[in-house]
Amino acid sequence: MSLRVLGVDPGLTRCGLGVVDVERNRRATLVAVGVVGTVAGTALDGRLLVISDAIELWLDTHKPDVLAVERVFSQLNVSTVMGTAQASGVVIAAAARRGIPVALHTPTEVKAAVTGSGGANKDAVGKMVTKILRLEAPPTPADAADALALAITHAWRRTVAGPGQTTAGSASGARAVRKPPTAGLTPAQRLWAEAEARARR
Repeated sequence: MSLRVLGVDPGLTRCGLGVVDVERNRRATLVAVGVVGTVAGTALDGRLLVISDAIELWLDTHKPDVLAVERVFSQLNVSTVMGTAQASGVVIAAAARRGIPVALHTPTEVKAAVTGSGGANKDAVGKMVTKILRLEAPPTPADAADALALAITHAWRRTVAGPGQTTAGSASGARAVRKPPTAGLTPAQRLWAEAEARARR
């Protein structure tokens, strides 16, 4: 049985959305991908309403098992952080209204999961998402590829952790107790799993 994950790369100007089905053997298949855009200068309530309407539609249409949302982190541009946090709140609330669990993942965590390097750039992430999902071309804009990478990351983390285990970055914030197995993983997955194991020592 496959796991359906809706990845969300939150933002007021562009909010990336990507849905993937991931089987137990870690084979990921694209279901849908897109970007919701709002115009800078528009009233905040109007921009959040556009995002809210979009995520409601995606949740009702695709019925994901779980949402994977990029964790908001501090950076120099405070206004950007605020907008991202506000968009995240709208998305998380929509999922909570339906009883759908939400997991938060950092950008570094996502890059490490799909490329094997936490310092990978957006182009590298896009190329690996294209390869993992067997697409003809990278999803554009980058926000769309990032949303798919988030969804893939969450599904792979769950697969690596094994049934009944949770990992850092999950909604509960708990860490897996046992060292994740690396047999049968792709090189990128193996690097990520080994990095996770080292971080827990």
